[in-house]
Amino acid sequence: IDNEDQEFALRESCGVYGAILFNSGINSEATTTAGASNRNTSSMLDLLVLGMTALQHRGQESAGLVVSDGGPRISVQRGMGLVAQAFTPERLASLLSADKPVWRLGLGHTRYSTLGASESINCQPFVVETTCGQFAVAHNGELVNANRLKSEILQAGIGLSTDTDSELITQMLCTRSPSQCWTERITYFMSKCFTSYSLLILTGDSIYAVRDPFGNRPLCLGEILCGDEVIGYAVSSESCAFQSTSTRLLREVQPGEIVRLSIQQQPELSGTASTIETCAIVPRPSASSSTNATGVPESTAVLPAMCIFEYVYFARPDSQFEGQQVYSVRRRCGAQLASESPCSVDLVSTVPESATPAAMGYASACRLPYVEVFCKNRYIGRTFIQPSNLLRQVGVAKKFGVIEENVRDKRIVLIDDSIVRGNTMGPIVSLLRSRGASEVHIRIASPPLRHPCYMGINIPTKEELIANKLTLEQLRRALNADSLAYLSVEGLHKAVSAGCTSNPIGHCDACLTGKYPVQLDW
Repeated sequence: IDNEDQEFALRESCGVYGAILFNSGINSEATTTAGASNRNTSSMLDLLVLGMTALQHRGQESAGLVVSDGGPRISVQRGMGLVAQAFTPERLASLLSADKPVWRLGLGHTRYSTLGASESINCQPFVVETTCGQFAVAHNGELVNANRLKSEILQAGIGLSTDTDSELITQMLCTRSPSQCWTERITYFMSKCFTSYSLLILTGDSIYAVRDPFGNRPLCLGEILCGDEVIGYAVSSESCAFQSTSTRLLREVQPGEIVRLSIQQQPELSGTASTIETCAIVPRPSASSSTNATGVPESTAVLPAMCIFEYVYFARPDSQFEGQQVYSVRRRCGAQLASESPCSVDLVSTVPESATPAAMGYASACRLPYVEVFCKNRYIGRTFIQPSNLLRQVGVAKKFGVIEENVRDKRIVLIDDSIVRGNTMGPIVSLLRSRGASEVHIRIASPPLRHPCYMGINIPTKEELIANKLTLEQLRRALNADSLAYLSVEGLHKAVSAGCTSNPIGHCDACLTGKYPVQLDW
């Protein structure tokens, strides 16, 4: 559906998860699955699989994990498909045998391809052998200067085995840095590329959590608990992964921050985060580096630029950013939309499921009933996140049934969170009319998408975006809707900023306004 068609539009949508366990956490009931052949090895694997499963919405093409006992060697398992497909008991058996060491550190990754094809060779995390031992990298984002970095690496005589920008990061860390110190290596890479990435790096007895200076991709820290005892730490793209792993959210990694988590130091008290070490904070570039859609430098100060569509669509509703729940932001978007574009109808509904909070907010603000009109086939994959257009369109056709009793002779306002190409909303409107709806109005709980992202979201070319091809009235007629309205850019920012209570930062809306936070390579 169009709201789901859009996540392919945010071309990064990967999920990263990492964890460390102290000695006290190895046999904890909070982390161990009963009946495992080796309880010591299963604890970390359980955490990783649970964490990645919670981040499945951020990528369905492949999944991968790496584990370590804190020594120089890293074990890896990767596969295509969902987490449950990539990590069957049979496939994990080699990591669970009784002769394996106690896994103390691990990284997990769910992938949706941005740069790089949907192939097994591009599965993450990437593992590299160096003179100082192995290290692994998991990446969420897309480098804005990937072409330039690739040229530097190739000109230095270093070969690349994949076409992903994540391998570029790995090579920059192990071959281009002038230092063996990991903080200096990471700082060197960050000085070469300011966005877009959230990284997890596993090396030796530590995990480094890195968020780019603009904070474009989310990353948060939590403490793994057994009762009141802290038995480890976790880091994740979204805090929703903490709920299934007995983990308490501590805070977000700040823009430009390099955080080190070590298995060597265990805090005495829950909530103190005494062993979460901030190694460095890399500043953002000067204002002259930021450009608008025409390439003209902006004169304003450069602010952090967290992707605003994390709130609109990508994140799970139960995740938290900047001290507020994503669900609450989406409800406020719906309420703001009702204020800007009210509608005289009988009921409010939505295309399940990501726009449901916005629809409920719209209904509450208008004092109208929220009524479900679609029945979703939950066994059809999310159409937006499948790589080809053909697969998306086939998925949409099989995805929804209409609850006819709720539709017949009703005036309906249908809330969605976005329209990308506009090639699925029309059939949805026709479906409602065929089941007896007397009027179908469309309200979109975000502004029109007009510009590609280039920073990790698979938004189509400018020419493919329906908002650039048709006027609002032309699009209304093309969709056969009685009326059509979008949330304003100002309204979206108002809804997002209203609940920010913890380290609020700026938000990137380049896909809506064409104002990019950094100079682009293309």
